[in-house]
Amino acid sequence: MKTKYISAPYLLWMAIFIFAPLCLVVYFAFTDKRGNFTFENMSALSTYAPVFLRSIILAGVATVVCLVMAYPVSYFMSRMKANRQKVMMMVIMLPMWMNFLLRTYAWMSLLERNGLINKFFGLFGMGPFNMINTNGAVILGMVYNYLPFMILPLYSTMVKIDHSLVEAAQDLGGNLYHVLTKVLLPLSLPGITTGITMVFVPSCSTFVISRMLGGDSAFMIGDLIDLQFLGNSYNPHLGSAMSLVLMVLVLLCMSVTNGFADDDSEGLL
Repeated sequence: MKTKYISAPYLLWMAIFIFAPLCLVVYFAFTDKRGNFTFENMSALSTYAPVFLRSIILAGVATVVCLVMAYPVSYFMSRMKANRQKVMMMVIMLPMWMNFLLRTYAWMSLLERNGLINKFFGLFGMGPFNMINTNGAVILGMVYNYLPFMILPLYSTMVKIDHSLVEAAQDLGGNLYHVLTKVLLPLSLPGITTGITMVFVPSCSTFVISRMLGGDSAFMIGDLIDLQFLGNSYNPHLGSAMSLVLMVLVLLCMSVTNGFADDDSEGLL
């Protein structure tokens, strides 16, 4: 009985701020402006299929880049002395203390045609290059803003890996490839799956980065949803349908990654 009373505030919080909004999203997705049940909102989403596809592709590329960059950083951090690990953690967390909009706006100043990067290349008679309002700029913004969310779960997993296992694999004749694929990757898989989820989900639904760094050339699903609720084309029913489909796609991707993690964990056991 005491456990039920202790969890009551959390359950009430979930009901008000999670369950109730989800019910509203489902309701608006399957109703029209008069409140009548309809599938028109869902059928209209076929028009925006390229935007959904672009969002998933850009988020996927950003997630892969974050994983490739974060994995060696996390490994070397986990093998440092305790005081150096704290310093490295501070360095990684430091940019996150700055406002998200300011960090993204700073990249606008760097990447624009008269920005600092093009001015630097101009010193060598190069450029100016068209870096802003491109898919590459959006991916760069995602990687910069969400890279710590990949490093932290990987580091927390790798720091628990016994280094003697790596040494044993090397003593048995394993080269770098074997140590990585047979020891480190399987043992760090929980951190990989958590990092992928923490990077892919916000990258797929972002609208600030794509709007500020991508412009009209990198319009993403987050921008479409934002327009339906806050833009001139106010249509909360269509925006709810987009949000519901995006939620389903994200849950499917998460279930796939978690499925791979479970299969590999069973293989290790």
